Amino acid sequence: MGISSSSNGSGIVTVTVDYPPVNAVPVRGWFDLAEAVHSAGQDPDTRVVVLRARGRGFCAGVDIKEIQNGHGHEALIGANRGCAAAFGAVYDCAVPVIAAVHGFCLGGGVGLVGNADVVIATEDASFGLPEVDRGALGAATHLARLVPQHLMRVLYYTARRISAHELHHHGSVYQVVPAAELDTAASALAAEIAAKDPRVIRCAKEAINGIDPQPVHRSYRYEQGFTFELTLSGVADRARQAFLEG
Repeated sequence: MGISSSSNGSGIVTVTVDYPPVNAVPVRGWFDLAEAVHSAGQDPDTRVVVLRARGRGFCAGVDIKEIQNGHGHEALIGANRGCAAAFGAVYDCAVPVIAAVHGFCLGGGVGLVGNADVVIATEDASFGLPEVDRGALGAATHLARLVPQHLMRVLYYTARRISAHELHHHGSVYQVVPAAELDTAASALAAEIAAKDPRVIRCAKEAINGIDPQPVHRSYRYEQGFTFELTLSGVADRARQAFLEG
């Protein structure tokens, strides 16, 4: 359980998220994920990183129970910093990151996927930001990388989910496959990229990030500031407690 990494010996490193039952990632988990992705990219033998998960869904976001049961704002601050670190590690990874998504991809999961280089998803996969229902804000930065601006706003304000098929229509999901074929599809694409000259691919990743019009680090941290405003006003705490009480 937790974050694990494995290499196939041919330049492909797989980072797996495993926090049963729904992959609600605790504070330590976000930092561990950031370290796993960063370390993989720093290894000169790595050519591609595949980010995947075990269990019922790819990611349910932060562990709200940890935040509510913590003392003061320590867990909230940790979750926000941990998310920023993990999202940043995916974006800044020196090699391409392929996100292999199954089931639900919510909250922080969208942050990871939105910063990935390629997204492959199962036919039942869905993506969404329930933040407004939890008294928090964040990851609109990353949702905006998956859908057009006005659709992002509708999804953000309503906390609705969008399917993998719809994202494929918008071009942000590269491939939609049956659940049983997800790992195979991700591995096949990873192998195709890994077969290229790694020096060229690493330069390509750096170049693409360098021309990105969206300042993903700054814009996400800006969003997080409003989460603290809602927390200090008491709104966020009531929303999180209502969620936990069902």
